Amino acid sequence: MYSGKLVFAQVMAHLPLHTLHRCVQRYGGDRRVRSFSCLDQFLCMAFAQITGRRSLRDLEIALRAQGSKLYHMGIRGGIARSTLADANEVRDWRIWQDFGQALIRIARPMYRDEDLGLELDNTVYALDSSTIDLSLNAFPWARFRSTKSAVKLHTLLDLQGNIPTFVRISAGRLHDVRMLDELPLEPGAIYVMDRAYIDFLRLFGLHSAAAFFVVRAKSNLRWRRRYSRPVDKQLDLRCDQTILLTGSKTAASYPQPLRRVGFRDTQQQRTFHFLTNNFELPARTIADLYRQRWQVELHFRWLKQSCLAKHDCFHGKFPLMLS
Repeated sequence: MYSGKLVFAQVMAHLPLHTLHRCVQRYGGDRRVRSFSCLDQFLCMAFAQITGRRSLRDLEIALRAQGSKLYHMGIRGGIARSTLADANEVRDWRIWQDFGQALIRIARPMYRDEDLGLELDNTVYALDSSTIDLSLNAFPWARFRSTKSAVKLHTLLDLQGNIPTFVRISAGRLHDVRMLDELPLEPGAIYVMDRAYIDFLRLFGLHSAAAFFVVRAKSNLRWRRRYSRPVDKQLDLRCDQTILLTGSKTAASYPQPLRRVGFRDTQQQRTFHFLTNNFELPARTIADLYRQRWQVELHFRWLKQSCLAKHDCFHGKFPLMLS
């Protein structure tokens, strides 16, 4: 019979638990706690995610069935559904935010040399949001429609390794473009976004911060061409232009020239136009950057498929995540 460490304990051994203890001390997570510590809470929820538990009751049954092994898993406190629910509701969510950011800082250098298929030295981020439907009875504060509640998961994804570096959960009615006000800007980085994030005053803020953006243009955009550069139509390019905005509001919001790149998608038989403030990269690279934005959609799909916990894990309120 195998007498070594349990697989779960071996996985948890890779985590910097000393960092978790510092986060707990910073926000007083274990103050007046007698038996069920923040570490116990974290290990229980990690076990729930790894083993695909769908509710706190399911988690409680699974852990109690292996009661003789809890000590070897690192869990010291008693396991009860009500205790888990109270801990998830009452304890400061900033503990898990700070610990999550610490894990991201460890993970990102591991993928620094990952090849995106593009000749770039810049860090590339994809920004998007996904709506998560919730029960109106369980989450009345997040009313989205007359018959349901919802929250939005706003995510900034580092495309090298597909690691989320900024995650914010908001009410479902919050417009996507408002996340540009909270975005941590990195000079020299490229932010790839869809049309929902077109607000030229906010985009000019990215430009002023020495960051670059690539965003899909809207069809009703008013602009005037300054000049055009030649393009290779064999690469499915249609135009590469320097433009000025001519709308009464947009011209005042973004007074600098923009670059407009046209690309023909032969598979969908559609032509897309992209706006960017980067005038150095090849036009085909601009189009390929927007194509890489699909990785954030795949991230949302994976997240919704792999995070199996139901609403009773949150007992009346939805916790914020990384920000």
